[in-house]
Amino acid sequence: MMNRVLIFIFAFVLNSCGQLNIQEADCDCVTEPLQVTEKEAEKCEAYPEQKVAEKDIVPYSLLQKVEWTEINPMLDQDYLSLSWTAWLRGCQALMNKESWQDVCSKATVMVSPSDDEIKEYFYNYFDLYQALQKDGSSEGLVTGYYQPVLRGSRAKTKKFKVPLYTTPNDLITVDLSEVYPDLKYMRLRGKVEGDKLIPYLTREEIAKQGYPLQGNELLWVQDPVEAFFLEIQGSGVIEFEDGERIQVGYANQNGHPYRSMGRALIQEGELSRHKVSMQSIKRWAKKNPKKLQKFLNANPSVVFFRELEPGLPGPIGALGIPITAERSVAVDRKYVPLGAPVFLSTTWPNSNKALNQLMMAQDTGGAIGGGVRIDFYWGQGEKAGRFAGSMKQQGKVWVLLPKTFKLKKGD
Repeated sequence: MMNRVLIFIFAFVLNSCGQLNIQEADCDCVTEPLQVTEKEAEKCEAYPEQKVAEKDIVPYSLLQKVEWTEINPMLDQDYLSLSWTAWLRGCQALMNKESWQDVCSKATVMVSPSDDEIKEYFYNYFDLYQALQKDGSSEGLVTGYYQPVLRGSRAKTKKFKVPLYTTPNDLITVDLSEVYPDLKYMRLRGKVEGDKLIPYLTREEIAKQGYPLQGNELLWVQDPVEAFFLEIQGSGVIEFEDGERIQVGYANQNGHPYRSMGRALIQEGELSRHKVSMQSIKRWAKKNPKKLQKFLNANPSVVFFRELEPGLPGPIGALGIPITAERSVAVDRKYVPLGAPVFLSTTWPNSNKALNQLMMAQDTGGAIGGGVRIDFYWGQGEKAGRFAGSMKQQGKVWVLLPKTFKLKKGD
């Protein structure tokens, strides 16, 4: 029955609505994030919009097997035990996949392993692959994201009047792989009007007087720019005036492509290219409140949220498990298997100081496309935000895969 409904909706798309935007799936998990988002957003407004990875690329085909000697000196300098908790969390989601069952079973019986024991574990059970770009180059862009903390309220007040919305009841999300398996990871969003599936409301339409999403408010916050960047990060913490804190996470998205507010400000001459950052946009917004909505509307994409269960150690990533500050990254899962350990060699934000660490590929994002494209999760709060907002480094990536892993579509 469900397949018939999906085919019926898809027929509407083909016959009557060429404007509908088909996007990569945010995720096939609880959070949805492939999220965390579709982080259907660039992590920092300063960055140029990323080109979506080619749809015809053979999954994982840009991974080139190499010897461990390529990273041994850097691996020896890392505190591998700091990544172990992130790896064990990832195994909770990977245990039901044949390629990962054996290595995860072996990991779960290792009690507080030392760095040397962790290194020996990966040497014994994993092969090392270097990630490459389509042109064969080995370097790519490394950006950062974080979990912001916003003041908020469960009810609209004079102080808190900017809504964070839950997923609207009339939003239709179609997983196209259920219709055509070749469209794996692709989703289509819209709403039904008469006998047609049409594009869903844009940010500008949602913000208009008349409040078309009235009744779908999850929470209320104080600052529209902070709310906008919360959408970009995909998750955050809301602190109420009585001191209570809750986490909110990505639930869905309105189906429109992300467009950079920073780019719009540059094009209109409001900010110069070399000065655009998350921080500079916030400063500009405070000085130009009357112009703000126009530039917010430059991004038609809107992220919808849900309240996460209490006590989580971090936001939920694309695997459906909490991600770990400074040890989890977002990747393009067409090039890097989701959940895989990866070794990242880059530099600290605004610095030439080396940053070489074992990380876990536990998230994805709409702006994260390509064989060597990493989004580094810095954690929660203002300090993490400073690192995330200024990270735009070049880096290299190696992927650790079980010796039994088959490099083929669907693994």
